Amino acid sequence: MAFSFDLLLEAIIFGLLLGCFYAAVSIGLSIAFGLLDVPHVAHPALLILGSYGVYLLGQYGVDPILAGLMLTPFFFLFGAALYRMYYETFEKRGNSAAVSGLAFFFGIAFIIEVLLVVAFGVDQRSAEAAYIGGSLKIDDLRIPYRLLVAFGVALFLTITLTVYLSKTFTGRAIKAVGQDEAALRLMGADPVRIKQFAFGLATAVNALAGAMLIIVAPVEPTMDRIYIGRTFCVVVLAGLGSMSGTLAAALILGVTESIVLMFFGASWAPAVAFGLLLVVLAVRPKGLFGR
Repeated sequence: MAFSFDLLLEAIIFGLLLGCFYAAVSIGLSIAFGLLDVPHVAHPALLILGSYGVYLLGQYGVDPILAGLMLTPFFFLFGAALYRMYYETFEKRGNSAAVSGLAFFFGIAFIIEVLLVVAFGVDQRSAEAAYIGGSLKIDDLRIPYRLLVAFGVALFLTITLTVYLSKTFTGRAIKAVGQDEAALRLMGADPVRIKQFAFGLATAVNALAGAMLIIVAPVEPTMDRIYIGRTFCVVVLAGLGSMSGTLAAALILGVTESIVLMFFGASWAPAVAFGLLLVVLAVRPKGLFGR
């Protein structure tokens, strides 16, 4: 394809919107993996589970964003219970959480995927809303409203979590628990409860992120495999545990992927995340925004 500044501008605009979507689906993993050091490979499966929950509520006329908000308390409780199971099985007993934990969360992801296939089949499911299918026209450029919605939600999640983690005692405890548990105990906080709450929070975010996923595109049970690479790329690229860095890294991934898709074709786009990940790990192992 011949180079065109108009196409490049269009690719950058769509890349920024796509990047915000990637931030929304990665921010929960930034907490679980980046701050808690939990090998949470089941994160994308929980994301898809959130999408199907939104789909079910949509059958009763509930707006996807409202459905995502309604599901957050249930996802929080599920995440807290999931971490407790992980803690009692691995961390408490002093087992190798790095290897055994990976197997545990891969098992959780597989169970979720199988249950979704049994319940819904392998056909794609989509949500309905007034802003899905419409677009904002600016001259010759049409921007889908669904991407603008994802942009807004990603900004909301990033700002809210950044403020919460920086300005509240519990938030600062979450940021500290992966670094020095002994010091946290001296401050009167229970590290296990802090981790359990944080993991519940990371899972609760998946309900709203799952709503963004089904707004942006139809979903099917095995779609979690597509987002494993992208979400981990965003978190590692950002620097473990950085909320604002997660948004910036997601924007970098979105713009890069959009440019590659525009000029080199769709077959190259899936390799972008892993390519960026390899380059950053080679040049700056702590991530672009890690300390």
